[in-house]
Amino acid sequence: MGERGYLVDKCPKCGHTLHQRTTDQNAKLHALLADIAGQKEWAGQSLDVETWKRLITFAWERASNEHVAMFPRLDGAGMDVLYRRTSRMTKQEMIDLIEYTTAWAVENGVVLRDPDIDELPPVEAYTDAP
Repeated sequence: MGERGYLVDKCPKCGHTLHQRTTDQNAKLHALLADIAGQKEWAGQSLDVETWKRLITFAWERASNEHVAMFPRLDGAGMDVLYRRTSRMTKQEMIDLIEYTTAWAVENGVVLRDPDIDELPPVEAYTDAP
């Protein structure tokens, strides 16, 4: 598990202390996801921010040649995908994910708010957790 960066503590390769993503990074990602959720449908459906976060995170992991974790369901009815929690990402991983999300949004016609001009809701508006 350590190689994927789930635990933000030490680099598995060099032992250097890693730093967890910041609150500002989390707010930026959720603002981007809110813009996407408010403007795009996927597979004919409007999706909420959390669903878009899972889809974008999966896509970013595949684009980054990361392995997406899939396990047989406990009840034996198919497979479950275990998504990567952004709260456990490093600052650099969040930078990369934010850049990927921004590029995806622009390429797919999403009009992004300018945080310097457009007022953004507080971080709490984007998350269930504190």
